[in-house]
Amino acid sequence: MDIPILYEDNHLLVVEKPVNIPVQADQTGDPDLLTMLKEDIKIRYQKPGNVYLGLVHRLDRPVGGVMVFAKTSKAASRLSDAIRRRAFDKKYVAVVRGTPKERQAKLEHHLWKDQKKNQVYVVPENDPRGKKAILDYKVLGEAKGMSLLEINLHTGRPHQIRVQFSNIGCPLYGDQKYGQAVNKPGQQIALWASELRFEHPTTKEWIKVKQAPPHTFPWSIWNDQPSY
Repeated sequence: MDIPILYEDNHLLVVEKPVNIPVQADQTGDPDLLTMLKEDIKIRYQKPGNVYLGLVHRLDRPVGGVMVFAKTSKAASRLSDAIRRRAFDKKYVAVVRGTPKERQAKLEHHLWKDQKKNQVYVVPENDPRGKKAILDYKVLGEAKGMSLLEINLHTGRPHQIRVQFSNIGCPLYGDQKYGQAVNKPGQQIALWASELRFEHPTTKEWIKVKQAPPHTFPWSIWNDQPSY
């Protein structure tokens, strides 16, 4: 599989994750991104033995877009620390059904994941199982009963964006898990990791990598969107 490399040096590898590819090996046994990238590094640099590549953040299997991997354990440790300190900016674009009541707002919920069902639920603030989930968004455009959103993620909870927008009555286009009533089987979920911004683990300069989603429906509705 041809995986676009967006940035690379001795410490980092930033790529465009293809949709419907698991980030790491799972029970399906399907080819996964981490294994493919290790194999690619081994071939390109003719490295003997095992290749180190640190996984510091994740994207859900159906979601594509910008991902960074660490090529050294030091880089992995420092990137993981930046994520914990929320000094690691993750932006997404999404297409949701309907339009949120506010064109620009912050969403805060408490989420609990049922591990057995792989399903995430919004729970009351005083539920000890819940973890706080925060994001802010703005509406970039509206068409065909849908809205294009830019999302800034402040916490990295499982299925966070999908659950939070479903909870306010605007499930993501194509999301069968949290938008069964309005989406059809086979539709591709319209969620894309569009930008990462973080401090380089060794040089300390700020790195920003952006990548637009594919020109397929429903993204193609907003191809002329200036800030897209």
